[in-house]
Amino acid sequence: MTLPKTPSMKLSGKRALVTGASSGIGQGCAVALAEAGAHVVCSARGLERLDATVAEMTALGWSAEALALDVSDLEAIQGVLTEQAPFDIVVNAAGYAKHGPAFDTAPEDFDAVMNINLRGAYFLSAWAAKSMQDAGIEGSIIHISSQMGHVGGIDRAVYCASKFGLEGMVKAMAIEWGKSRIRINTICPTFIRTPLTEPTFADPARVAWIEEKIKLGRTGTVEDIMGAVLYLASPASSLVTGSSMLIDGGWTAD
Repeated sequence: MTLPKTPSMKLSGKRALVTGASSGIGQGCAVALAEAGAHVVCSARGLERLDATVAEMTALGWSAEALALDVSDLEAIQGVLTEQAPFDIVVNAAGYAKHGPAFDTAPEDFDAVMNINLRGAYFLSAWAAKSMQDAGIEGSIIHISSQMGHVGGIDRAVYCASKFGLEGMVKAMAIEWGKSRIRINTICPTFIRTPLTEPTFADPARVAWIEEKIKLGRTGTVEDIMGAVLYLASPASSLVTGSSMLIDGGWTAD
């Protein structure tokens, strides 16, 4: 009898692009991939915090570099994906939220959310996948979505619209690129404590609502996401595409 072999989660020799990598979930994703052996191109709109992130990563002996990139700038995204060597892994952790009642939504706020969360994500995926296909790479594209791509939320009509759209987009792209062995999936966190979410956690009433909805009784940390992104980036998930990994503490269970 020959026992099955556990798939490797090592990423040695792989190239990865991580957007939104200067802090929070994106930073955690970059660390997880670099620690597993990938060369990680860490991107974000501003270089100050990004350079500090990369400096810490390289000081630990990991392979990383910084790249200023705005996901809403389609010309810049196309340039990165056509001028650089192809990526084996693309993790899109860039995101934007403008919460408030639907009655109060300004068109410019709607457009700002969609330009990053959906429009940028769409073309980043398409151009990354085309580069992978042309190079014969069986790659993995991972979007940081949200539990709000599966349920509604208070004052989150625009954000939910962008994330529900992202979930549908990923399923359609998975069908289209499956024959090329290019996988695309989402990670859907609950409320994670990051610099971006601090205003939410500063509101006691909102924290009480959040904790009531999370069945495991606690909010999330960046570390809760890191294992998921490593799994989806690695050969361990080679039969997973068009899927959503809900890391929500049971929020969407009912």
